[in-house]
Amino acid sequence: MNMGDFPVRVTKITPVADTIKRFRLERADGGPLPVFSGGAHVVVSMNDNGQMRRNAYSLMSDPADPSAYEISVQKAEGSRGGSVFLHERLKEGDVLSIGAPVNLFSPDWRGRKHILIAGGIGITPFIAMMAQFDRAGIPFELHYAVRTRSRGAYLDDLAARYGASRVKVYIGEDGARIPLEDILVRQPLGTHLYVCGPDRMIDGVIEAGIDAGWPATSLHAERFLTPPPGKPFTVDLTRSRKTVPVGAHESILEALEAAGVDAPYLCRGGACGQCETGVAACEGVILHNDVYLSEEEKSEGRKIMICVSRIEGPRVALEL
Repeated sequence: MNMGDFPVRVTKITPVADTIKRFRLERADGGPLPVFSGGAHVVVSMNDNGQMRRNAYSLMSDPADPSAYEISVQKAEGSRGGSVFLHERLKEGDVLSIGAPVNLFSPDWRGRKHILIAGGIGITPFIAMMAQFDRAGIPFELHYAVRTRSRGAYLDDLAARYGASRVKVYIGEDGARIPLEDILVRQPLGTHLYVCGPDRMIDGVIEAGIDAGWPATSLHAERFLTPPPGKPFTVDLTRSRKTVPVGAHESILEALEAAGVDAPYLCRGGACGQCETGVAACEGVILHNDVYLSEEEKSEGRKIMICVSRIEGPRVALEL
């Protein structure tokens, strides 16, 4: 268990849609959980036959309820193991380790209105946000796109709770699409927009917002990236004087943790910047997979986000 992590017990597992399950987590000692706000996530540590897997999941439970956290997890095609572990091996009563909540996607509470655009499992951070907006009487709209009704988690629940004026659902197999241009042009000044879903959707929404004249500071996105596989290579650590092999299906961060190296992280998805590490030398090409470093920083090759990026080549020396 990492410093700052604490044990939670899985008290309920509920299928909510095709390939999606909800997990209710209560503190193992029975005490209240740390407070969080809408948009927050936790990193869940899973011991999968001796291999530690750590994945970030958005908290979707009501922030006003400290008795439990709830996460919803989609069993991903081509999963590296985390979602498969949760779906196939985890049972009610099992104990997991989680870190304290971290929020990289907090609403801008100065906003006069909030537009939430979700694609698929990207609905999860918005469920907690809506509970807070509703309680505070803050105007919001949810526009939720799913491929099929059977894969749409919480469609009916959200519509029943917040009403058709605030929850709009678009089923892809029925030919429905989010009318993005119309949504963007009819909002009052001071509206903020948030998008979470597939990369292509996020890129399209942000680009459309900019083209429609929205200030960049009013457009918010969350994406957690999965470390892609690649060819094995070796990492030399210049400060701790260790050499660590990185396998084809593990990230640099995962390899360092397995070797007992205490490396910093928060999101494990290439978004927060916490794991930014200096590159002392590289025998190969850095494959930057993050959304944190600028294009100029990536081209310079002096930094790497070890949670999602890797190299194509035999060796890299890192300032750790």
